[in-house]
Amino acid sequence: MSEEIKNAEEANELVAETVETVEDAVETVEDAVETVEETFETEEDEIVDDTIDELPFLVKKELKKPFVPFQEDPDFNWDAIGKKREVYSVNDRESLESAYGQTLKSISEHEVIEGTVVAINSREIVVNIGYKSDGLIAASELRYNTKLKIGDKIEVYVENQENLKGQLQLSHKKARTLQSWDRVNAAFDKDEVITGFVKSRTKGGLIVDVFGIESFLPGSQIDVKPIRDYDIFVGKNMEFKIVKINHEFKNVVVSHKALIEDELEAQKTEIIARLEKGQVLEGIVKNITSYGVFIDLGGVDGLIHITDLSWGRITHPEEIVKLDSKINVVILDFDENKKRIALGLKQLTSHPWDALKGDLKVGDTVKGKVVVIADYGAFIEIQPGVEGLIHVSEMSWSQHLRTAHDFVKVGDDVEAVILTLDRDERKMSLGMKQLIPDPWAAIASKYPIQSKHKATVRNFTNFGIFVELEEGVDGLIHISDLSWSKKVKHPAEFTKIGDVLDVLVLEVDEENRRLSLGHKQLEENPWDVFETVFGLNTSHKGTILSVNDKGAVVSLPYGVEGFVPNRHMKKEDGSKMVAEDILDFMVIEFSKENKKIILSHVNAWKAKEEKQAPKAEITSSFKPARKANETQSEGTTLGDLSSELNKLKQQMEGK
Repeated sequence: MSEEIKNAEEANELVAETVETVEDAVETVEDAVETVEETFETEEDEIVDDTIDELPFLVKKELKKPFVPFQEDPDFNWDAIGKKREVYSVNDRESLESAYGQTLKSISEHEVIEGTVVAINSREIVVNIGYKSDGLIAASELRYNTKLKIGDKIEVYVENQENLKGQLQLSHKKARTLQSWDRVNAAFDKDEVITGFVKSRTKGGLIVDVFGIESFLPGSQIDVKPIRDYDIFVGKNMEFKIVKINHEFKNVVVSHKALIEDELEAQKTEIIARLEKGQVLEGIVKNITSYGVFIDLGGVDGLIHITDLSWGRITHPEEIVKLDSKINVVILDFDENKKRIALGLKQLTSHPWDALKGDLKVGDTVKGKVVVIADYGAFIEIQPGVEGLIHVSEMSWSQHLRTAHDFVKVGDDVEAVILTLDRDERKMSLGMKQLIPDPWAAIASKYPIQSKHKATVRNFTNFGIFVELEEGVDGLIHISDLSWSKKVKHPAEFTKIGDVLDVLVLEVDEENRRLSLGHKQLEENPWDVFETVFGLNTSHKGTILSVNDKGAVVSLPYGVEGFVPNRHMKKEDGSKMVAEDILDFMVIEFSKENKKIILSHVNAWKAKEEKQAPKAEITSSFKPARKANETQSEGTTLGDLSSELNKLKQQMEGK
């Protein structure tokens, strides 16, 4: 059958060539006839002879014959020229046409198909893919295959069905690349384990050949343990999983660590299934952190939290364990879903509270070391694992606010008294101040009422000053008991923290541990004298200290202050009062109980104009205070005031 098909092909080619030759001949003849006719029309024999000489031999021969116009035979079959007479039946003809059609493939560009190598030379490889013509592949694309021979089957990529030279252009390299990407995508979708060849080392990892595609293996994905030397893997075949594909940049990332993790995960599941709480296992210290220790239990890791390393307090796990050491641990808890195992080390030993002396009781004195300090107190370790709390209120008899940092620091050795002891709850409270006498036990005899003492200013409030007479004994000076003559709005105007003041005990409350103290009571009440000096309608010189919406504050002699209402501030020339003005004022109101003096400048200058000052008027000869904050102790004393009063009385008697 193949021989017949071959003959048919040759016959078809011969017929095509014959038809083409005949058509060319007919064309030539027609051109010759046209030329001859034109020549005859000129009736010039020489031109005819010259034209005939230029024609082909066969044409000249025909022209020498008598001219007969061409008439086509209607029965002549041009299609049969050069063809053998068919002797096949209709069925045989159709069968042959079908067989011939199957020998030619219908291909499209950018398609990967299989072909057969039919010829090999140094530059090109000829491949038959069943198309009407064979394709060419550059020999450089198959250099990797040194055993390639004629007849081998290879995959090719159709780049162009007919290039500029009319040849079928193929590529084996692109076919391999496309097939490799298909295999890579399939392996990624199926989470398949693949084998790759480690070609070389690169920055941050390794280059791996996977199905002919260069992939990247990050250093962190080589093993579950950190790898320092990547070169030991170069040139080896390893198993991987594809973890990431970037189709845009044609990048593939693989991981060997993922395979190890899958194995470890299976081991974890198997190991955890056999675990029980309270079970004691041997493990190796794998890693130490500030919050605990990781233990390798033979394929699965567990964590010992720092609080489960020792019954006593430690600052870092390295104080208890060392890296790579073998230790016994007890399973405290585990989570099968999260694969977490909580381990304990201190639980393998008895609790220190169980070893606490049985005869230890409340009231006993113990010694220990400060291990932790907070604002509210300090924890004292009296023996490893046994701690007690000293609250800040039990560190001193003092009542003013302080923190534990003011009394002790970490590492101090202290002595304390047991205040409470609960062996079941394993709690103990201690006290330090109980080791020194309570100053309030004899407070009444040590600080009787009306006794004078010195005290240190410790704290301010809006209503007074807290002072300390001694450690543990505090008292309060009310703001109204600071000065006889000056109105103090806030204690900070009068003194400052750390100053030492003279105080007088006004009241003692032993039950509530309170002392009421006074400062102004150490001096005589000057208002008894002021009552005789600053009588109604008496005139005095004063200095304006300050001016506000309601009036002005005036400094008068003897360090006392008075107040001028707005309606009494008008000057004789109509101008307004300003600070530091020195003017005459008349007393229009005096209150010894409220320690208040109300003044009027208007009345003073009006009385002066009318020269109707009252007989009881006594003009002070003293210079007014220059500073707003000047107190009696800084100016005239009570003794000076009494002396001046005596002089005034003598003057009045002399009049």
